[in-house]
Amino acid sequence: MMGQVIAVAAAREHRFSKQVCDTIRLVAGLGVVGDAHGGETVKHRSRVARDPTEPNLRQVHLLHAELLDELAGKGFAVRAGDIGENVLVRGIALLDLPEGAVVHLGESAQVRVTGLRNPCSQLDDFAPGLMRATLDRDARGRLVRKAGVMAVVIADGAVRGGDAVTIALPPPPHRALGPV
Repeated sequence: MMGQVIAVAAAREHRFSKQVCDTIRLVAGLGVVGDAHGGETVKHRSRVARDPTEPNLRQVHLLHAELLDELAGKGFAVRAGDIGENVLVRGIALLDLPEGAVVHLGESAQVRVTGLRNPCSQLDDFAPGLMRATLDRDARGRLVRKAGVMAVVIADGAVRGGDAVTIALPPPPHRALGPV
């Protein structure tokens, strides 16, 4: 699989949307430099309240631009960074990746996929009905979470719009992504 980075975003404060920037820097074991969700331990408020010593499996949020296209078709005006992603990509079936897949971003950055972003009610605060629009059911009736994937940084590097994205799959057997 090969795709392209469309946009990158970060936010120093805990807030829903992130500011699109020219470049973000990823640091192994920490996440996005200057982003409120970076760090070795959990930063998501509800997870910090439960156990602040848990490892941070949500250092980087990757989202497929195809979701924004789908949402636009349903009447939602969602742009890069609006729903909190750090890296917006096109041409990669992020939701189909197995746990442990490595996403190569640009020249040297690498992240290991840990799971699915679990859509939350903050989506509806941004635009009423958006949470439901990021959820679906597959042919067998199972819930499909479409709000992107979460990852941890395993190799440092700068990432910017226009960078190439490639995937390295872990050895089989592959485990489907669950929410993290």
